[in-house]
Amino acid sequence: MKNSILTNLLIICIAGLFMVIVTSSNLFAGAWTMEKGKSYHRFAANYYFADKEFDQNGESRSMVSNSEFRDFNLNYYVEYGIVDQLTAIASIYYKDLRKEDYRFIYDTRGVGDFDLGLRYQLHSGKIGVFSVQGMVKVPELYDEDDALPLGNGQYDYEIRFLYGRSLWHIIPGYVNFESAYRWRAEEPADEVRYLIEVGSDLGKEFYTRAKIDGLINAGNGSDKVDNYGNPTATFEYDLTKLDLTVGYKMTTQWGLELGYTTALWGESTAKGDTWTLALSFQP
Repeated sequence: MKNSILTNLLIICIAGLFMVIVTSSNLFAGAWTMEKGKSYHRFAANYYFADKEFDQNGESRSMVSNSEFRDFNLNYYVEYGIVDQLTAIASIYYKDLRKEDYRFIYDTRGVGDFDLGLRYQLHSGKIGVFSVQGMVKVPELYDEDDALPLGNGQYDYEIRFLYGRSLWHIIPGYVNFESAYRWRAEEPADEVRYLIEVGSDLGKEFYTRAKIDGLINAGNGSDKVDNYGNPTATFEYDLTKLDLTVGYKMTTQWGLELGYTTALWGESTAKGDTWTLALSFQP
């Protein structure tokens, strides 16, 4: 049974008021901003596969026409400190999508959506770090009318609130919570987003983290269903994922990560798994 939007919003408002950031490694994310002139770079290869989907009631089933969907993509993510309290963010994907069933095979390659954003630190002190982040998703580098489109072809605008605090006074680790609202143009529904994260260093060279990454649609989108398009980019869906990562600090500047993400539950979207290999660099 689909939870009411008001109930989900209440849960997110309560659970998503807090966020912390890793202060034990060279990762830059969450509430922290980069120092002026400093940067962080992450190059990732992601392989996603799904042959199942969540229906409108959240039940798992085989995809329509016994389809299989694959998304192999390369991602570049960068942060740059404009001033100590203000960080610029950019992320871009190159995608190779493939969907096949007993009748047809669709294959699309190209640059997908890219994100541009700013994170501003509101306060940093003993109680933690508070920040606000704005983001826009830009869909200008592909054809939304492809049989298997690289995205929905519309702009998204997101506001995100962040709070951060290290747990190193207790254990060598951290916890992390995010809360956001995303306005989506044209047919797709707006989205409430949240993220809950825990992590820790494993000695001097290794670290690990786990995330619960959730998305709840606001119920104001089109009810159109495209059985032949991208099953991960439907107009109105819910999705909760579990993301597990192990990292290795090769040097003080370079890091290597192996990640696995699986769909825990959802509605009206694909049910798949992602493997990630990423290289990070902090000059």
